[in-house]
Amino acid sequence: MTPEMILDFAKLAISTLLVVISPIMVVALVVGLAVSLFQALTSIQEMTLTFVPKILAVFLVLMLIMPWMADRINTMTLELFDAIAKIGVATTDE
Repeated sequence: MTPEMILDFAKLAISTLLVVISPIMVVALVVGLAVSLFQALTSIQEMTLTFVPKILAVFLVLMLIMPWMADRINTMTLELFDAIAKIGVATTDE
């Protein structure tokens, strides 16, 4: 296994991670911004108001996209296993 292969595996893992978590992070950002705007307009400074809507929105999005997330992670894992198997075959042939 060469250092380039390890870097390719790391790049695949990081890119998959960023793709999988981006919908959750975008929803958390949008809800947080909306709550902050609401608090600024109404002068309500309740601490639980910032966390509860964001947590509920993130859980809702997480439940909706969980099958897609699992599929993406499964695809990445299968690609990784195939690459590891090819490395094993290549080293035993030598």
